[in-house]
Amino acid sequence: MSALASRKFGEEFASVLERVVTVLMANGRRVTGRVAAYNPTDYSLWLVDATTDDGKPVSRIFISGRSVSTIEVVEAGPDLTSLFERINALFPNMARYIREAGVIVVMDRIRVTKDGVIEGSGPAAERIQRIWEEWKRETG
Repeated sequence: MSALASRKFGEEFASVLERVVTVLMANGRRVTGRVAAYNPTDYSLWLVDATTDDGKPVSRIFISGRSVSTIEVVEAGPDLTSLFERINALFPNMARYIREAGVIVVMDRIRVTKDGVIEGSGPAAERIQRIWEEWKRETG
């Protein structure tokens, strides 16, 4: 059970990539910016186009995972329900839509976001990418 919980935590944390977040640090300061990268080992973050709580703009800032108290996702992802339904029809009971993260996970190895297939390879991933491209054309 702990392996499943650990995997789910990793998936949720990965969902903040390219999202706008507000980080509350242990010292009480807040920084808001888009997550450009993170370290899954210690949860350190690189934020770009950030703003500190005193209004100072910062183009890039590294925040050590040790100083992170909380991370709040500011930017909500798009609704991928119709895309999930298409993928689930093709891969029944093998797809999960993590609405809060804005990601669809197929066969526990292929990840799809508003930007298409971001993780996974092979024939299934290529087919899912084609489904995403069709969905994107239709939804604009």
